[in-house]
Amino acid sequence: MTDDLLYADPELVRFYDWENPWTESFSFFADLVEGSDRVLDLGCGTGLFGAELARRGHRVTGCDPAGAMLDVARRRPDGEKVRWIEADARSLALDEPFDMIVMTGHAYQTLLAPADRASLFAVIARHLAPGGHFFFDSRNPEARAWELWTADATRATLPHPVFGMVERWNDVVFDAESGVVTYGTHYRLDDGRLFEAQSRIAFARKDEIEREIAAAGLRVDRWMGDYEGSPFTAKSREIIPFGSL
Repeated sequence: MTDDLLYADPELVRFYDWENPWTESFSFFADLVEGSDRVLDLGCGTGLFGAELARRGHRVTGCDPAGAMLDVARRRPDGEKVRWIEADARSLALDEPFDMIVMTGHAYQTLLAPADRASLFAVIARHLAPGGHFFFDSRNPEARAWELWTADATRATLPHPVFGMVERWNDVVFDAESGVVTYGTHYRLDDGRLFEAQSRIAFARKDEIEREIAAAGLRVDRWMGDYEGSPFTAKSREIIPFGSL
């Protein structure tokens, strides 16, 4: 169970796929998964990525703490081909190994504290099959992406397939000491209804991520900085480790 209404409230979840369609990141990650049979999708959300992997022939298990998100996942095309589990990635315990463990859509950043991330990496280490790999994406704090999440920069009125024209915007506060960003998501409908949520995500540095991965007995085989597979640099917008046991 998650207490973030952006993922837990069935009404707000109706905006999720509208705001988060298939993008170049999913295409890139799908290529990384190619050749892997058993795939564990942690923080799978509404199942867009997991269902597509299943359509391509992978055996997919999707895990998410938000039941409202999984309700959408089960109903989507090819969703019946995936085993969906409502569970927290920090404490997941399954009786099978996986050839690939993935965490996409910056879901990794919802783990706010080092202890949370340590628990995640322990779960990954326990569930990786010999020769298996893992990857995830996290925004590079050096790129300061949150500076573009102000109300002025994000306010737009766009057509929604169910609600019609929707005004949407964000607001944001960055805590430099913790590296945690608190951002609001707001949707105003033509009839005056307003849907809102407050979310928190962490911007861990690459050196922090590297230490936490190593502490779990995992290693990173390749550090990438974008969704084309370019090597990570200090100026990269993304931190994408691809690793193994």
